[in-house]
Amino acid sequence: MEIVPFESVAINYKTVFFDAFGVLKNQSGLLPGIEKTFDFLKEHDINFYIITNDASRGPKELAASYQEKGLTQITKSKIISSGMLARDYLKLKVKEGTIAYLGTKESAHYLETLALKTISIADLNIEEDADDISALVILDDEGFDWNHDLNKAVNLLRRKNIATIVANTDKYYPVAGKEVAIAAGGIANLLEDIVGKNIIRFGKPDAQMFIFAYEHSIKNGDTKDKNKILMVGDTLTTDILGGNKFGLDTVLVLTGNTLPSQAEIRIQTKGIIPTFVCESAVIK
Repeated sequence: MEIVPFESVAINYKTVFFDAFGVLKNQSGLLPGIEKTFDFLKEHDINFYIITNDASRGPKELAASYQEKGLTQITKSKIISSGMLARDYLKLKVKEGTIAYLGTKESAHYLETLALKTISIADLNIEEDADDISALVILDDEGFDWNHDLNKAVNLLRRKNIATIVANTDKYYPVAGKEVAIAAGGIANLLEDIVGKNIIRFGKPDAQMFIFAYEHSIKNGDTKDKNKILMVGDTLTTDILGGNKFGLDTVLVLTGNTLPSQAEIRIQTKGIIPTFVCESAVIK
């Protein structure tokens, strides 16, 4: 397995799609030196977007979290979140009733823009409120009690046949060192297994996410040539698989879910082959 410098790869593309966690940041903050990557992109007139399964906050708030740390190039228009797809689906499919959600109040941004009534699972009284619930949306792994409120979600789904959506397919995400934390996709898998009902998923590696990102970039005047778009991620089964299936060249970085010591064997066992492998997306 050859590991190449990120700059030697990125220079050949017109647009770069970056994953967020494990590529640009982790639980400790931005990866040291990542600002040099965005300086490099600007210098060489390479556009970029953040393609993330993070639905914990709206695009404006997600962009602000980067700007506060000095990455002023990352604006709201640069954020493409799986929460945006979940919102569009609900807009078409849910016309009335209350949407219950698992997540933080900030993550509920995607629902509140629909002008529908929302309620956190933490505030839901099943006996009093269940009849009015028209959908359950899993937005984030925080903002609720894992024991009490997950049990409440299970009993809501057992009681009512409602649309259930997860706006993040990630089962886990890197936090620090070799540690990971359970993500919203992992919660969805748990609920689905217990209740026996299918949950609608939005996010990488689904083609919808890449179609959405591709169309968004074209609207902003970027290239239509897929051969000139690069997908950069840390997870084979979401970032790399999704990019490969959409016909993009892909870079696997070793700063997140895929550890350097495990990369080669994971590529071999999964059969998901990135176009390039880089130590990180940081330009040195």
